[in-house]
Amino acid sequence: MANILVVDDELGIRDLLQEILNDEGHAVEVAENAQQAREARQRDRPDLVLLDIWMPDTDGVTLLKEWSSAGVLTMPVIMMSGHATIDTAVEATKIGALAFLEKPITMQKLLKAVEQGLTRSTVRKMLPPAFAPVVDAVSIELLDETGAETAATGDGNGNLRPRQSFGLDKPLREARDEFEKAYFEYHLVRENGSMTRVAEKTGLERTHLYRKLKQLGVDLTRGKRSVA
Repeated sequence: MANILVVDDELGIRDLLQEILNDEGHAVEVAENAQQAREARQRDRPDLVLLDIWMPDTDGVTLLKEWSSAGVLTMPVIMMSGHATIDTAVEATKIGALAFLEKPITMQKLLKAVEQGLTRSTVRKMLPPAFAPVVDAVSIELLDETGAETAATGDGNGNLRPRQSFGLDKPLREARDEFEKAYFEYHLVRENGSMTRVAEKTGLERTHLYRKLKQLGVDLTRGKRSVA
Protein backbone atom coordinates (compact mmCIF):
# COMPACT_ATOMS: atom_id res chain seq x y z
CA MET A 1 0.00 0.00 0.00
CA ALA A 2 1.27 3.45 -0.93
CA ASN A 3 0.47 6.94 0.28
CA ILE A 4 -0.72 8.96 -2.74
CA LEU A 5 -1.55 12.66 -2.96
CA VAL A 6 -4.15 13.76 -5.53
CA VAL A 7 -4.11 17.46 -6.40
CA ASP A 8 -6.95 18.75 -8.58
CA ASP A 9 -9.34 21.70 -8.30
CA GLU A 10 -12.27 19.65 -9.62
CA LEU A 11 -14.14 17.82 -6.87
CA GLY A 12 -15.46 15.12 -9.20
CA ILE A 13 -11.99 14.18 -10.40
CA ARG A 14 -10.56 14.16 -6.86
CA ASP A 15 -13.35 11.89 -5.65
CA LEU A 16 -13.05 9.54 -8.64
CA LEU A 17 -9.28 9.14 -8.39
CA GLN A 18 -9.50 8.70 -4.64
CA GLU A 19 -12.12 5.96 -5.03
CA ILE A 20 -10.13 4.08 -7.68
CA LEU A 21 -6.87 4.25 -5.76
CA ASN A 22 -8.53 3.33 -2.47
CA ASP A 23 -9.96 0.24 -4.16
CA GLU A 24 -6.39 -0.67 -5.14
CA GLY A 25 -5.41 -0.57 -1.48
CA HIS A 26 -3.66 2.81 -1.43
CA ALA A 27 -4.07 5.53 1.17
CA VAL A 28 -5.13 8.72 -0.64
CA GLU A 29 -4.90 12.33 0.48
CA VAL A 30 -6.59 15.01 -1.66
CA ALA A 31 -5.88 18.70 -2.21
CA GLU A 32 -7.84 21.20 -4.28
CA ASN A 33 -5.11 23.79 -4.78
CA ALA A 34 -1.37 24.35 -4.58
CA GLN A 35 -1.37 25.59 -0.99
CA GLN A 36 -3.18 22.49 0.25
CA ALA A 37 -0.77 20.39 -1.81
CA ARG A 38 2.24 22.06 -0.16
CA GLU A 39 0.82 21.34 3.28
CA ALA A 40 -0.08 17.73 2.41
CA ARG A 41 3.36 17.03 0.93
CA GLN A 42 5.10 18.36 4.03
CA ARG A 43 2.72 16.61 6.42
CA ASP A 44 2.24 13.23 4.76
CA ARG A 45 5.43 12.72 2.70
CA PRO A 46 3.50 10.97 -0.13
CA ASP A 47 5.04 8.14 -2.14
CA LEU A 48 3.54 9.59 -5.32
CA VAL A 49 1.66 12.72 -6.41
CA LEU A 50 -1.00 13.11 -9.10
CA LEU A 51 -0.84 16.81 -9.95
CA ASP A 52 -3.25 18.79 -12.11
CA ILE A 53 -1.73 21.52 -14.30
CA TRP A 54 -4.49 24.09 -14.41
CA MET A 55 -5.38 25.28 -10.90
CA PRO A 56 -6.73 28.66 -9.75
CA ASP A 57 -3.93 29.79 -7.44
CA THR A 58 -0.68 28.24 -8.70
CA ASP A 59 -0.49 25.97 -11.73
CA GLY A 60 0.94 22.47 -11.43
CA VAL A 61 4.11 23.09 -13.43
CA THR A 62 4.97 26.09 -11.23
CA LEU A 63 4.37 24.01 -8.11
CA LEU A 64 6.53 21.22 -9.53
CA LYS A 65 9.30 23.74 -10.20
CA GLU A 66 8.94 25.09 -6.66
CA TRP A 67 9.37 21.63 -5.15
CA SER A 68 12.34 20.91 -7.37
CA SER A 69 14.08 24.19 -6.49
CA ALA A 70 13.51 23.55 -2.80
CA GLY A 71 15.00 20.06 -3.06
CA VAL A 72 11.81 18.35 -1.90
CA LEU A 73 10.89 16.65 -5.19
CA THR A 74 11.76 13.25 -3.76
CA MET A 75 8.61 11.48 -4.95
CA PRO A 76 7.38 10.67 -8.47
CA VAL A 77 4.91 13.23 -9.81
CA ILE A 78 2.39 12.42 -12.53
CA MET A 79 0.95 15.48 -14.26
CA MET A 80 -2.71 15.61 -15.34
CA SER A 81 -4.33 17.90 -17.87
CA GLY A 82 -7.10 18.15 -20.41
CA HIS A 83 -4.91 20.39 -22.55
CA ALA A 84 -1.45 18.81 -22.46
CA THR A 85 1.03 19.82 -25.16
CA ILE A 86 4.44 18.47 -26.03
CA ASP A 87 6.02 21.76 -24.91
CA THR A 88 4.41 21.44 -21.50
CA ALA A 89 5.50 17.80 -21.33
CA VAL A 90 9.10 18.69 -22.15
CA GLU A 91 9.11 21.48 -19.57
CA ALA A 92 7.66 19.23 -16.87
CA THR A 93 10.14 16.47 -17.73
CA LYS A 94 13.06 18.86 -17.38
CA ILE A 95 11.77 19.77 -13.94
CA GLY A 96 11.23 16.18 -12.87
CA ALA A 97 7.73 14.93 -13.79
CA LEU A 98 7.37 11.21 -14.39
CA ALA A 99 4.38 11.17 -16.75
CA PHE A 100 1.45 13.02 -18.27
CA LEU A 101 -2.11 11.74 -18.17
CA GLU A 102 -4.56 13.34 -20.58
CA LYS A 103 -8.07 13.90 -19.22
CA PRO A 104 -10.48 12.17 -19.24
CA ILE A 105 -8.24 9.59 -17.58
CA THR A 106 -9.09 5.94 -18.08
CA MET A 107 -8.65 3.55 -15.19
CA GLN A 108 -6.16 1.45 -17.15
CA LYS A 109 -3.85 4.38 -17.90
CA LEU A 110 -4.14 5.69 -14.35
CA LEU A 111 -3.20 2.40 -12.73
CA LYS A 112 -0.39 1.81 -15.21
CA ALA A 113 1.15 5.23 -14.53
CA VAL A 114 0.78 4.83 -10.77
CA GLU A 115 2.39 1.38 -10.88
CA GLN A 116 5.34 2.74 -12.88
CA GLY A 117 5.75 5.65 -10.49
CA LEU A 118 5.66 3.51 -7.37
CA THR A 119 8.11 1.03 -8.92
CA ARG A 120 10.57 3.81 -9.67
CA SER A 121 10.14 5.16 -6.15
CA THR A 122 10.83 1.73 -4.63
CA VAL A 123 13.91 1.15 -6.79
CA ARG A 124 15.26 4.60 -5.95
CA LYS A 125 14.97 3.94 -2.24
CA MET A 126 16.78 0.60 -2.56
CA LEU A 127 19.80 1.97 -4.42
CA PRO A 128 22.68 4.10 -3.10
CA PRO A 129 22.37 7.87 -3.71
CA ALA A 130 25.01 7.67 -6.46
CA PHE A 131 22.53 5.72 -8.61
CA ALA A 132 19.80 8.37 -8.34
CA PRO A 133 20.60 10.04 -11.70
CA VAL A 134 20.14 6.69 -13.44
CA VAL A 135 16.79 6.04 -11.80
CA ASP A 136 15.76 9.61 -12.52
CA ALA A 137 16.17 9.04 -16.27
CA VAL A 138 12.42 8.70 -16.20
CA SER A 139 9.91 7.97 -18.92
CA ILE A 140 7.20 10.41 -19.81
CA GLU A 141 4.09 9.28 -21.61
CA LEU A 142 1.53 11.40 -23.38
CA LEU A 143 -1.66 9.43 -23.10
CA ASP A 144 -4.93 10.53 -24.65
CA GLU A 145 -8.46 9.23 -24.36
CA THR A 146 -8.15 7.36 -27.67
CA GLY A 147 -5.42 5.14 -26.31
CA ALA A 148 -2.66 6.63 -28.46
CA GLU A 149 0.67 6.70 -26.72
CA THR A 150 3.85 8.63 -27.43
CA ALA A 151 6.86 7.98 -25.26
CA ALA A 152 10.22 9.53 -24.67
CA THR A 153 12.89 9.09 -22.05
CA GLY A 154 14.79 11.71 -20.12
CA ASP A 155 18.56 11.34 -20.11
CA GLY A 156 18.94 12.78 -16.62
CA ASN A 157 19.83 16.24 -17.97
CA GLY A 158 16.35 17.31 -18.95
CA ASN A 159 16.72 16.18 -22.55
CA LEU A 160 14.25 13.86 -24.25
CA ARG A 161 15.07 10.89 -26.40
CA PRO A 162 12.72 8.26 -27.87
CA ARG A 163 11.90 5.25 -25.76
CA GLN A 164 10.65 1.97 -27.14
CA SER A 165 9.50 -1.25 -25.57
CA PHE A 166 9.55 -4.51 -27.50
CA GLY A 167 7.57 -7.70 -27.09
CA LEU A 168 9.90 -10.67 -26.80
CA ASP A 169 7.20 -13.22 -27.58
CA LYS A 170 7.16 -12.31 -31.28
CA PRO A 171 8.88 -14.19 -34.14
CA LEU A 172 12.51 -13.14 -34.58
CA ARG A 173 11.97 -11.44 -37.96
CA GLU A 174 9.03 -9.40 -36.68
CA ALA A 175 10.89 -8.38 -33.52
CA ARG A 176 13.98 -7.43 -35.54
CA ASP A 177 11.96 -5.29 -37.95
CA GLU A 178 10.30 -3.57 -35.00
CA PHE A 179 13.68 -2.79 -33.46
CA GLU A 180 15.18 -1.57 -36.74
CA LYS A 181 12.23 0.74 -37.35
CA ALA A 182 12.60 2.25 -33.87
CA TYR A 183 16.36 2.54 -34.41
CA PHE A 184 16.03 4.53 -37.63
CA GLU A 185 13.18 6.66 -36.27
CA TYR A 186 15.40 7.55 -33.33
CA HIS A 187 18.20 8.74 -35.60
CA LEU A 188 15.79 10.65 -37.86
CA VAL A 189 14.53 12.59 -34.86
CA ARG A 190 18.04 13.09 -33.49
CA GLU A 191 19.39 14.36 -36.83
CA ASN A 192 16.33 16.53 -37.52
CA GLY A 193 15.37 14.47 -40.56
CA SER A 194 18.72 14.86 -42.35
CA MET A 195 19.21 11.72 -44.45
CA THR A 196 22.89 12.55 -44.96
CA ARG A 197 23.60 12.63 -41.23
CA VAL A 198 21.45 9.56 -40.57
CA ALA A 199 23.41 7.67 -43.25
CA GLU A 200 26.68 8.71 -41.60
CA LYS A 201 25.47 7.73 -38.11
CA THR A 202 24.12 4.35 -39.17
CA GLY A 203 26.95 3.49 -41.58
CA LEU A 204 24.68 2.97 -44.60
CA GLU A 205 24.82 4.45 -48.07
CA ARG A 206 21.96 6.84 -48.79
CA THR A 207 20.48 4.59 -51.50
CA HIS A 208 20.51 1.59 -49.17
CA LEU A 209 19.16 3.73 -46.34
CA TYR A 210 16.18 4.98 -48.39
CA ARG A 211 15.38 1.43 -49.46
CA LYS A 212 15.62 0.16 -45.90
CA LEU A 213 13.38 2.91 -44.50
CA LYS A 214 10.76 2.30 -47.18
CA GLN A 215 10.86 -1.43 -46.46
CA LEU A 216 10.31 -0.83 -42.74
CA GLY A 217 7.54 1.71 -43.32
CA VAL A 218 9.41 4.55 -41.62
CA ASP A 219 7.91 8.02 -42.03
CA LEU A 220 10.68 10.00 -43.78
CA THR A 221 9.27 13.29 -42.52
CA ARG A 222 9.78 12.19 -38.92
CA GLY A 223 12.00 14.61 -37.06
CA LYS A 224 11.88 17.38 -39.68
CA ARG A 225 11.08 20.77 -38.23
CA SER A 226 8.44 22.80 -39.94
CA VAL A 227 9.31 26.30 -41.06
CA ALA A 228 6.80 28.96 -40.12
